[in-house]
Amino acid sequence: MGRITFYEDKNFQGRSYEASSDCPDMSSYLSRCSSCRVESGCFMVYERPNYMGQQMLVRRGEYPDNQRLMGMNRSDCIRSCHMIPMHKGVFRMRIYERENFSGQMHELMDDCEFIQERFRMNDCQSCKVMDGHWLMYEQPQYRGRQMYLSPGDYRSMREMGMDIRTGSMRRIMESC
Repeated sequence: MGRITFYEDKNFQGRSYEASSDCPDMSSYLSRCSSCRVESGCFMVYERPNYMGQQMLVRRGEYPDNQRLMGMNRSDCIRSCHMIPMHKGVFRMRIYERENFSGQMHELMDDCEFIQERFRMNDCQSCKVMDGHWLMYEQPQYRGRQMYLSPGDYRSMREMGMDIRTGSMRRIMESC
């Protein structure tokens, strides 16, 4: 599956903690997390325990400074991680203009660089993920804050902390 190692200090220094599955709270293993190295798989890393706060997808590679990775002012911002299972097959998601699956609806089966331009939607406030794992971005062309979406219903993006007016969507492919 996947394997990620977190380090207390920048540039992979200090105490370390290795994970190959979800970790809701790293504080019992490390006092802070300032760098990480992904050996295999894909992980969402979160700035707060229990998969809360700002999140970022990390793939195989080295991340010597989490401050740059997460775009935060502090260097110890990773507090939890979720391993993303690989999905082989069809990707399907329905996006809705309003909360609670109302208003204009469109179905996605591939990446979308700019929701407003492609679908002429003013807003994207709820969605249903039928197949696959997706990343939602606040801005067009896969920029801005990210939110991981696994199969399920998402009744209110605003309540989840995302304001998607001009955002974009990307499938998380098996190439992680």
